[in-house]
Amino acid sequence: MAFKWNRRTFMGSIAAAAAWAAGGKSAIAWPRDAAPKLTGLGESGNVYDELGVTTVINGQGTMTVLGGSLPRPEVEAVMALAGKHFVSIAELEAAAGKKIAEMLKLPEGYTAAVTSGAAGAMQSGLAGILTGDNEQYIRQLPDLTGLKSEVIIQKSHRNPFDHQLRGTGAKLIEVETPEDVRAAINSKTAMFHFSNFANDEGKIKVEEWLKLAKQANIPAMIDAAADTPPVSHLWDYANMGYDLITFSGGKAMRGPQCAGLLLGRKDLVGYALLNNSPYEDTLGRGQKVGKEEIVGMVKAVELYLSEDHEALNAEWQKRLDMIASQVTKIAGVTATNLVPGIANHVPSMQITWDPKRVKLTPRELAETLRKSKPSIVVERNAKGIEMNSFMLQPGEAEIIADRLTQVLRAHSA
Repeated sequence: MAFKWNRRTFMGSIAAAAAWAAGGKSAIAWPRDAAPKLTGLGESGNVYDELGVTTVINGQGTMTVLGGSLPRPEVEAVMALAGKHFVSIAELEAAAGKKIAEMLKLPEGYTAAVTSGAAGAMQSGLAGILTGDNEQYIRQLPDLTGLKSEVIIQKSHRNPFDHQLRGTGAKLIEVETPEDVRAAINSKTAMFHFSNFANDEGKIKVEEWLKLAKQANIPAMIDAAADTPPVSHLWDYANMGYDLITFSGGKAMRGPQCAGLLLGRKDLVGYALLNNSPYEDTLGRGQKVGKEEIVGMVKAVELYLSEDHEALNAEWQKRLDMIASQVTKIAGVTATNLVPGIANHVPSMQITWDPKRVKLTPRELAETLRKSKPSIVVERNAKGIEMNSFMLQPGEAEIIADRLTQVLRAHSA
């Protein structure tokens, strides 16, 4: 008999796995030695050098193309512990989601799931809204025959990440005003989607967008992938009433890079999980999250909530101030502090210069830094370069200051 992928059997599999865990023991004694002595790859201590890949000093931030962030040692430690046993992934997801929801003090009726990044959370979240716990619908995605098929989104909120929404087969309906929204709602409308980092760009702001969705009795999802800090964002949108909220796990929280969070209503999170790995013949089967990443994400949230965020901000600003104090000794060079309004909301700095005094373009400076040894990555724009320091390791701010000063001085008139 084919396995039925509805919510009842999903919860039943959790109960069965729990009973097995309580009453059964493995017949095989697997070795669980820690910290093995490596030979071959890893023997030198730097796997990237061994593979011929250049490591970089990251002054750009939690960019996926650079590997996100560096996981905390405690996260690495619990992931190693998680790798020493087999478990029911369904049971683990339920337990991890419950623990995260408790730590975040989410509203009654809300829970969490660990997903394959915020992008995976977006796709599985919408998939769950489209299919519910219907096995046939889960298997047929992205074929939306018989299903709702439209997602309302502000035109200014369109971005490369909405490919995850389109991957379900859904059509994105662009709007700009509340009147547009009301006109766009019809029997095919499945969800309202909001890209939080675009809040300032859209005509409809985060609270009004939710109000429109509630008036239409249609679920609303908010993508808040890189929107911590502040730490309160982890519960702000749930308390506001958004039905689903997505976060990246491998950014400021410094969890596993391939992990993310889907927070929201228990029914919708449950449907999202049914559309995901480890279940076969689902749209999200390729978005696998291992037992190690699930446990690692729980630990990352625990640690992130316990941090002294004001002290961290002060430390990050101190690093930038040190760099600024060096480069501004060069005539014509200016350093300006800034903090992005939403995504990557951390102390940052823009460095600009008088092109008559320093004959160097922003592109040339960024490329020179990238080709330096060690390689340094910063953001460039039309006016100069921009950087933050919250992904820097001890001593790297000093390296950046020295190299920046050297390059700028070498091109001074």
